[in-house]
Amino acid sequence: MEPRKLAADLFDELAEATHDGVGITRASYGEGEAFAHGAVARAARSLGLEVETDPACNTYMTLPGADRAAAAVIIGSHLDSVAEGGNFDGAAGVVAGLAAIASLQESGTAPGRDIRVMGIRAEESAWFGTSYIGSRAALGALPPGATETARRADTGRTLAEHMREAGGDPDALEPPFLDARRVHSFLEVHIEQGPVLVEQGLPVGIVTGIRGNRRLPAARCLGAYSHCGGMPRRSRQDAVMAVMDLIARLDTLWDEREAAGEDFAFTVGKLATDPERHAMTIVPGECRFSLDMRSLDASFLDDLEGRVAEAAREIEARRGVAFELGAPTRAAPGVLDETIRSGLLDCARRLDIPHNEMASGASHDSAAFAAAGVPTAMLFVRNPNGSHNPDEAMELDDFMAAVTILTRWLATEGARA
Repeated sequence: MEPRKLAADLFDELAEATHDGVGITRASYGEGEAFAHGAVARAARSLGLEVETDPACNTYMTLPGADRAAAAVIIGSHLDSVAEGGNFDGAAGVVAGLAAIASLQESGTAPGRDIRVMGIRAEESAWFGTSYIGSRAALGALPPGATETARRADTGRTLAEHMREAGGDPDALEPPFLDARRVHSFLEVHIEQGPVLVEQGLPVGIVTGIRGNRRLPAARCLGAYSHCGGMPRRSRQDAVMAVMDLIARLDTLWDEREAAGEDFAFTVGKLATDPERHAMTIVPGECRFSLDMRSLDASFLDDLEGRVAEAAREIEARRGVAFELGAPTRAAPGVLDETIRSGLLDCARRLDIPHNEMASGASHDSAAFAAAGVPTAMLFVRNPNGSHNPDEAMELDDFMAAVTILTRWLATEGARA
């Protein structure tokens, strides 16, 4: 099949089937994600590819190479989305792999090693509060007990229950389906989730690294409820003001890091008082919140956990409150492979495709592969309206520019045995 038509048809099929009335919803281990895996598998079979799944329900679509014993190149990304999200975040990476294989077939290029396109489950941590579920499950790196303790935000049911319902087997994740030592490389095409490529007028970015993160998904601060007029400031145990103190300290740290040219970003995605007890005239005695803290600097992330805990202790002593930060989740920065990155840059230059080099502020499955020791690289595609919203607006011309770079790399470097 002609690569551009293959891509356009798949994107249209996914959009039509998984539109929720506002945006796109493909919940992790849910109906929309399952449809997406079925759609890419059907497209893969139309190309004559081998199709299989693993116990975590990841989908693998393989173009056999001349040397079946050689380590395979894997191209992939996730097929889930956030609720009311967009059509391209994640899916573009899977469709790119299939389009690149179609391009190789169209040109009569036979790979020396297997090329596998991987449709990955459950990358979006919004559903289970855990990053890279599908990729880490395939690599044997899922946190111990995660299948029984992680619960989906909308159903309250465990990851294990949802995995079984999708046709997987959480009891068969060990030994891992993928041996990282037997993976030649992992490449991921993804829409950019910020404005840099748009601002620079470029279709494609070649990624230099992926921020790691430290997250507090379920933190809270406990103070004391009291009357707002009758309680003097010195006696208040205001949970909201205490949390705002903590946020302000992190904001100051962000200013300092930026001024020094160092990488950091944080987000307070959840911030709420108790709706059963809060009122305009009551000093809040409880505030629940989340923290997402990211950096390319692994040592800084390690130190950051201690900094947050120390700041919380100081605020506790000053405001008479108690912080319960909860168990953190951690994802290491993704250190991308210099050799592959240089090869992609060379391909882009030879093809005369405008591009830049840029870091990824967001997390991706590539980080899980890089952490497992797999040589890893990423390509970004221009996207005017950000991601995780219904207005994701990747142009097919920009997408095909990334596919062209990927195809050239496969033909000249990656797929040679």
